[in-house]
Amino acid sequence: MKAKQASSAALDNVPGPNDLTIEDVRAAAKRIEGAVVKTPMMHSITLSQITGADVWLKFENLQFTAAYKERGALNALLHLDEEQRARGVIAASAGNHSQGLSYHGTRLGVPVTIVMPRTTPTVKVMQTESVGGKVVLYGETFDEAYAHARELEAERGLTFVHPFDDPLVAAGAGTVALEMLEVKPDLDCIVTPIGGGGLISGMSTVARALDPDIEVVGVQAGLFPSMFSAFKGEPRECGGDTLAEGIAVKQPGAFTRQVIAERVDDIMLVDEPALEQAVSLLLQIEKTVVEGAGAAGLAAVLSNPARFAGKSIGLVLCGGNIDTRLLANVLLRDLARQGRLARLRVTLQDRPGALFKVMRLFDEHNVNIIEIYHQRIFTTLPAKGLITDIECEARDADQVERLVAALRMARYTVQVVELN
Repeated sequence: MKAKQASSAALDNVPGPNDLTIEDVRAAAKRIEGAVVKTPMMHSITLSQITGADVWLKFENLQFTAAYKERGALNALLHLDEEQRARGVIAASAGNHSQGLSYHGTRLGVPVTIVMPRTTPTVKVMQTESVGGKVVLYGETFDEAYAHARELEAERGLTFVHPFDDPLVAAGAGTVALEMLEVKPDLDCIVTPIGGGGLISGMSTVARALDPDIEVVGVQAGLFPSMFSAFKGEPRECGGDTLAEGIAVKQPGAFTRQVIAERVDDIMLVDEPALEQAVSLLLQIEKTVVEGAGAAGLAAVLSNPARFAGKSIGLVLCGGNIDTRLLANVLLRDLARQGRLARLRVTLQDRPGALFKVMRLFDEHNVNIIEIYHQRIFTTLPAKGLITDIECEARDADQVERLVAALRMARYTVQVVELN
């Protein structure tokens, strides 16, 4: 591979698919060997049983910076000349690229500036700073942060390292697939999250070269279907608060878009409940923490069981940088969807002993009460009535249903508050 600048090409000189080959990925693998973790690729018996597919997981959340992104960042850094190293690099990132670039830049003595959207989870900002990056918060979206980073690039004479739309970065990301196929060369399908497209560009390049019969499927969050729209020719709106903020990219890469059009078989969308379920399952079953983007592949398989049934599937857990409070919310919401947590809205008379009588029914059905909320003022009930919301914990949804039936038999008006 010819040495390329780590900065993105001008729009009138965008690299094409021929600028990313299996030889480039193999060269990147040798270049970064020993500086990044060769993460485990493991078979999941339980997830295979749940999905009906033969599921293999690539644990890129076990990288030092908890994401695959440092592979591409390091490959780009190692192509800088001495003057570029001295001046430093700049990038725009929702988090994981920034950490990988900052960690390896600091390790190599290259100053790193990162522009992040203000909406970036605090954990990613703190972790980027902790590994030596200088963080500039700007804008509400990746695209706004990206535009500001390009302005700073010109003002300060820095080298821009694109998080995805660069052959060097994509080649580094493609080393994930080399390692996967080294462990499991007979995969039928690789399912990979897509934001801007760097990871799947590198991985599809490897798959096409080593086994053209391997199906390569990309996954995007339904709220940010930018590459899906480009791939399918179906324009869709992008925007919203997605759990998978790491792949919430409104504008797909110009280079990666070409590679994906040539080497990827399909792109699927997943909704927010599916992402939450996948994050929760990976923690419960595999005892591993992933962010929303890292769970996108599993979310697609769970949402489309017939599509993947009986196939040997390779899933990339591409990152594990999730805010702990957000993770707690995801786990609790998943318990609510399973029916193990519930909120019952009960109408009572505002008189002594009314709540006690209701509590006796909870006790009889062995349902644990977590919290109780009274509402007397902002209701449409008569002045002597009140609404009581009772959050409770049960073994399963059936136990809650039996309790609700018993409350209604006792002539209480009960509503199960649904999770949106």
